[in-house]
Amino acid sequence: MASPSTAILALVIALACATTTANARFTALHWTPAHATFYGDETAAETMGGACGYGNLYATGYGTDTAALSTTLFKDGYGCGTCYQIRCTGSPSCYRGSPVITVTATNLCPPNWAQDSNNGGWCNPPRTHFDLSKPAFMKMAQWRAGIVPVMYRRVPCVRRGGLRFALQGNAYWLLAYVMNVAGAGDVAEMSVRSGRSGAWVRMSHNWGASYQAFAQLGGGALSFKVTSYTTRQTITATNVAPANWCLGLTYEARVNFS
Repeated sequence: MASPSTAILALVIALACATTTANARFTALHWTPAHATFYGDETAAETMGGACGYGNLYATGYGTDTAALSTTLFKDGYGCGTCYQIRCTGSPSCYRGSPVITVTATNLCPPNWAQDSNNGGWCNPPRTHFDLSKPAFMKMAQWRAGIVPVMYRRVPCVRRGGLRFALQGNAYWLLAYVMNVAGAGDVAEMSVRSGRSGAWVRMSHNWGASYQAFAQLGGGALSFKVTSYTTRQTITATNVAPANWCLGLTYEARVNFS
């Protein structure tokens, strides 16, 4: 698979007009019990990249407050970019006051069918489980615990700036990684158009947070329609990438979800 790690060479902010449909603002959901573990060490080096395709999480703005989701929450990649509040509860390893952390889903915690779901196979379906970066885990519990019971709820993602599109591919294939998604944080559908009079081309879900179009789109400014998986709100960002857009660059719109 292509990786956006080489796509974050430059960030181009483009003026973009926008229209929205199904203006549904995402609101926080109810607290629900689950469990959490962590992977990697204090540097969070192992969290870079990941199944969502965000590449270097520092460069793309997600940092170390991230989580790998169990299959049930990951939803074949449609859970990428979603945000959760998590607090450790019911364990002596929880910090006093049960502090709340907020994390973004950037990776998949795959099933481990060689282990029992309640003894090592923590991410086996249908369990809801969070495998946190170690720095995130250490904000709510003692890391020596390994696994702790938690309460979690999905919350709106608060982002600065607009949607970002990291472009990869070739002259006949455009692969766009969608990042910095506010609101529900997730993406269900995308379309792309080249130039003012070009037809909209529906993009298919590639993997994680990436969408692809098998079309020749060079020569015109790129516009995108993006639909949220949860709220079905659609944003149309016009001329996000200028007519001389280049593969390997990341372009930022001036619009985002609510």
